Amino acid sequence: MDYKGSLNEVIKKHNSDPNRGLTSDEASKRLDKYGKNIIESSNKKSLAKKIIEQLADPMVILLVIAAIVSAFTGDAVECAIIIAIVVINAIMSIIQEGRAEDSVAALQKMSSPEATIIRDGSRKKLKAEELVPGDVVIIETGDIIPADMRLLESSNLQIDESSLTGESVAVEKDFSKEFNEDVGIGDRDNYAFSSSIVTYGHGKGLVTATGHETEIGKIATSLENVEAKDTPLQKQLKKLSKLLAVLVVIVCILVFVVGYFRSEMDLLDNFMVAVSLAVAAIPEGLTAVVTIVLSIGMNRMAERKAIVKNLLSVETLGSTTVICSDKTGTLTQNEMTITKIYADGKEFEVEGSGYEPKGDIRDEKGEIVENHDQIKLLMTISSLCNDANLIREDDIYKITGDPTEGAMLTLSEKWNINQENLNENHPRLEEIPFDSTRKMMTTFHEKEGDYYSFTKGAPDVVIDKCTKTLVDGQIVDFTEDLKKKVLEENTKLASSALRVMAYAFRSLDSLDQDLTTENIERDMVFVGLTGMIDPPRPEAKAAVKECHASGIDVIMITGDYFETALAIAKDLGIATSRDQAMQGSELNNKTEAEIREIVKTKRIFARVSPENKVQLVKALGQNGEIVAMTGDGVNDAPAIKNADIGISMGITGTDVAKDTADMILVDDNFATIVNAVEEGRVIFANIKKFVSFLLSCNIAEVLIVFLSILFGLPSPLTPIQLLWLNLVTDAFPALALGVEPAEPGIMEEDPRDPRESIISGKTKTNLISQSIFITIAVLLAYVVGLKWIFPNSIEGAHTMVFATLITSELLRAFSVRSEKFTLKELGFASNPQLIKATILSFALLLVVMYVPVLKDLFEVVAFTWEWIPVLILSLIPLILGEISKVVRRK
Repeated sequence: MDYKGSLNEVIKKHNSDPNRGLTSDEASKRLDKYGKNIIESSNKKSLAKKIIEQLADPMVILLVIAAIVSAFTGDAVECAIIIAIVVINAIMSIIQEGRAEDSVAALQKMSSPEATIIRDGSRKKLKAEELVPGDVVIIETGDIIPADMRLLESSNLQIDESSLTGESVAVEKDFSKEFNEDVGIGDRDNYAFSSSIVTYGHGKGLVTATGHETEIGKIATSLENVEAKDTPLQKQLKKLSKLLAVLVVIVCILVFVVGYFRSEMDLLDNFMVAVSLAVAAIPEGLTAVVTIVLSIGMNRMAERKAIVKNLLSVETLGSTTVICSDKTGTLTQNEMTITKIYADGKEFEVEGSGYEPKGDIRDEKGEIVENHDQIKLLMTISSLCNDANLIREDDIYKITGDPTEGAMLTLSEKWNINQENLNENHPRLEEIPFDSTRKMMTTFHEKEGDYYSFTKGAPDVVIDKCTKTLVDGQIVDFTEDLKKKVLEENTKLASSALRVMAYAFRSLDSLDQDLTTENIERDMVFVGLTGMIDPPRPEAKAAVKECHASGIDVIMITGDYFETALAIAKDLGIATSRDQAMQGSELNNKTEAEIREIVKTKRIFARVSPENKVQLVKALGQNGEIVAMTGDGVNDAPAIKNADIGISMGITGTDVAKDTADMILVDDNFATIVNAVEEGRVIFANIKKFVSFLLSCNIAEVLIVFLSILFGLPSPLTPIQLLWLNLVTDAFPALALGVEPAEPGIMEEDPRDPRESIISGKTKTNLISQSIFITIAVLLAYVVGLKWIFPNSIEGAHTMVFATLITSELLRAFSVRSEKFTLKELGFASNPQLIKATILSFALLLVVMYVPVLKDLFEVVAFTWEWIPVLILSLIPLILGEISKVVRRK
């Protein structure tokens, strides 16, 4: 709270000397006391924690129990295979998340910033991490503020605090201001915050807080108390695991009871059969396939410029119902751009956005203006009365200095008016710097032996100081009517959320006079106005439109001003009226229930604090929404952490935001989120497909064995045949289903209900019906084998079951590709991976049946003409599944 009270009180509190700074000995003691000026990440998980998280998964626990049961029943092979699956799955997950962490680390700033300080009475450069409270820091244009500090001096000082407050325009600072009451972070004019950037002027500050005690550090610390939430997929897999566990126990009991009464096996053998079948009922490959498919999705997202740090977050995106987005740098470019010029009584449109000098200037009729003396003069003034620089690096344009002045340079370059050439031809001889009291800046130049003062500043101030203006290239009196017209234009531009700047000049006889504001900044000639804004990203509008078409709401949450936020939101299609916007301060006295109602209708929240952002994200979550929060600043980090899926910008994002987020946009492109949402939807749809596929196969296997025992038939499958089916035959098609292309219209559907089970609705109906179809086909094959084809060979009958079950399951994989589109509509070859997987699985079946050693191990016989009934019966589930789609649609 060192922004409050007098400057002398703060200096005394920190026992420092504004002129000599601290001594080296005292600084060393304070470094030991307060620690280094760094914010350490507490977000990185240890290897041990990652392993524990993998083993705590309910499905993994179920597999471990199955392995233990297998070991006790003497089936060492099955036990070893299940344990291997668990280990491989854990390793894969850890490797994938490690790759994401490496990608994030590569995005973090590698260089440690330096600060110019006063120690032992002299200036010196020091690493920012070595600063301590009480240090005196010199700050210049372009510097990154290294710690929180109370300003000791300020000269035309302006600081960009957008990463902390979300406000896109630099804040004017004044060391002489004193506050006795609490004021918001964005209004502490006598204070500078760590990680903000000096865009103009210079000053000196007394370090009052370092590391975790800075405003940025406090936000980072508060994030540690936010508990991580289960993703929708985690919740559904846990539910599925519990359901499977219950079903397995029921299967055990049923098979044991039925076997006891219907078969001739003794009690122990009957128990062994029941236990082995229960183990077979668990889809051992499910966890591994989910991990592999999420890993593939993770890699695909990385290719599309989105780094996902956690495997399960890949799918969460697909269920997103609301995207809460910061404005500055996320929906907008964070590059001020002049879009309007007012000169000679007319308004002109400026095309292009950002600092790249590309785009035409058009008149009121929409025709391109290639030359206009008054506009050219305005550009000359804006370029010469300017301390910024426009730099081109590898076809990317950047500015150093104030973003407002950068926009002026870009405007001039659009007409090839170059600042460097202007300064050579019209060198700056003197200047009256900008200050927050005058709200103007004036520079003095020579042109062909004549002297001029060029002034830019706040329109109301500049207009008031002008007595002349230009009309058709002629200097005329600036009458009240003409002034009124200009002021009306200023109001019009400002009401469109544009930042308006006015330009004027004055002809001087010489510079041999008192160059003060009283003498010079009067009786000027008014030239014109410019209106500028931080424009929306070109791709953001289309991305917002696609979100709405997908049933996803977009809410703008920004620290910027109300009118600016409203104008940008309307332009992007986020909102259509003022009724959908409100100030963040209005939330401060609201109850949780009231905020929950507010977020149902409001789509813009302006001038919000970090606490307001968290309130809004929590309220949306309490309303049952799956919330994605995007942002790049430190002020966004708490909300990012509280969201279901936190998204940070990779280029402009602060280290705290990146460290907190679940996903990082490498290209800072809002549209990339929509691509990621589509990828998430595809992944979840594919998870449903292979879960349905695996479970229908397992249920069919259980039904086949159970009904065989019930009807007094011998067990149709041996334990090793069941294990082969679960781990080998089923696994390859399941993996291929995991990379199934997006079904047509997937982004035109509403987001799925996160509470909805993976197996529900049509999926549940299909699963049950397909399980029954497979069971019927395989039992027919068993009866045919036992009664007619292999009446004297149980191995032959087992082979009929084994071959028919595998073939029908492989064909079933093609039908499960869609719940509504038939195979003909999808295109049989549109998933080549499935064709390859089917061929591979069928080839493995042939290997087992025709390689002598394996044939004996699996207790099967080689087929010749017997394939005919097998193939006919195997087609039943596929044909019935395709017919049911057509019937259901009609």
